[in-house]
Amino acid sequence: MRLKDNITIIGDRWIEGNLFNQFRETEEAIKNFINVRYEIKGFEREDIWDYPLEAIREAIANALLHRDYLRPINVQIKVYDDKLWFYNVGGLPEEWDTEKLLSLHSSMPRNPLIFNVFYLAGIVESVGSGIERMMQTLKKAGLPELKIEANHLEFTLMFFKDVYTEEYLRKMRLNERQIKAVMYVKEKGRITNREYQEINRCSRNTATNDLRDLCSRGLLKESGKKGAGSYYEIV
Repeated sequence: MRLKDNITIIGDRWIEGNLFNQFRETEEAIKNFINVRYEIKGFEREDIWDYPLEAIREAIANALLHRDYLRPINVQIKVYDDKLWFYNVGGLPEEWDTEKLLSLHSSMPRNPLIFNVFYLAGIVESVGSGIERMMQTLKKAGLPELKIEANHLEFTLMFFKDVYTEEYLRKMRLNERQIKAVMYVKEKGRITNREYQEINRCSRNTATNDLRDLCSRGLLKESGKKGAGSYYEIV
């Protein structure tokens, strides 16, 4: 499902068939809802998607293989402008929590027979490394960490498109002035020192220090002429 927000649906897709068909068609449906750009590396063109396809495939497989098929609730996937949301009724094993899930652990599939078929097909591994592979792939692509919310009944996993979300900026321990400024730049394209002062009602010295910190963190860069003609934009 492609959404602009939680209530505005832009596109929808219902996928049926055997699990291999669901796996392939779900990936294609997601690709139709996200963006891709191209980079030339050497003599070859490389497709750069909003989210790494390896992580998307792993998330789809996780949803299908760990779903509780005794409960009549389908896997749900929502594509927003800034995030990709996976929902699956099939929570963690009774003795597990998210801390154990994110640490080194063995494989414990909910549906071992289905899992074995996918393993023999080369789609998944049997060492319990799926979450770690997703995290590494997202990190390599320069994207924020995935977010997991899970209990013993349901499992939610989210990918974020970029670091310019309020939630992620707070994790970086930015102050409220800086978060407001970054979101301003995300919307307007740039910000000057004077505009920073105005939207935050702060002194020029405070604005200068905050903006320098944002540049040192690699979130913003200074452009234009030095002095009154300078401005800051997203890296």
